Amino acid sequence: MTTDAALDEQAAHVAETIEDLISGADHVLFDFDGPICRLFARHPASGVAESLVGWLDRHGGRVRLTDDQRTAADPHEVLRTVGLRHPGSDVVEGLEQELTRQEMLATRSAWPTAYADPLIRTWSAVADGLAVATNNSPRAAEEYLTGRGLRDCFAPHIHGRGPDLALLKPDPDCVLRALGSLGAAPASALMIGDTPSDLFAARAAGVSFLGYAHDTRRAERLRAAGATVVVESLEPVLAIVRRGR
Repeated sequence: MTTDAALDEQAAHVAETIEDLISGADHVLFDFDGPICRLFARHPASGVAESLVGWLDRHGGRVRLTDDQRTAADPHEVLRTVGLRHPGSDVVEGLEQELTRQEMLATRSAWPTAYADPLIRTWSAVADGLAVATNNSPRAAEEYLTGRGLRDCFAPHIHGRGPDLALLKPDPDCVLRALGSLGAAPASALMIGDTPSDLFAARAAGVSFLGYAHDTRRAERLRAAGATVVVESLEPVLAIVRRGR
């Protein structure tokens, strides 16, 4: 078999698998940052993480981070680290509020993920229900969706992080809350996510998973984590949904 023929066969197999995932999904759960938008596109996550470390230096008292933790590029890792060390403390509450403030700022300059808006609108018209299941603040997700005219496609099923930071993905908590609010059985749902933690949370909840990655590096990371179906564009997903699932 020629290389081109092999690639054509692989593409056809992947498309068929996406069709299978979509045809079996009465309810669809979206991660927020990634499949819906690039939240930190113009408000970089590394800068937000740095600002959280600065907030801790000013307000954290005896809370100390290692050098590696102080230079983390992911603000959720900073929040998770402090939250697991000092659960329920005023410091954790204040740090979470600071991250929420930064995420709310980021919504003003977030980049919509290509094809996400029409996909959400189309899917909301034909599926039994859509939900958001994210580690971001639900306030930030709702703010962004409202600005794009998409809130009604999800509301009231917008589920983000709560006060217990041990329940951030890969824990399935927000996925289970989304299923509960939709009244959906896990077997009837599909989650679209862009990180291994999304995959692991979906698996733990018994929900099918479709990986989205906006570049090859992220796609390889998802596949290495065990994702069997990964797309680098939502365009083929939109095309399948528009054909009527």
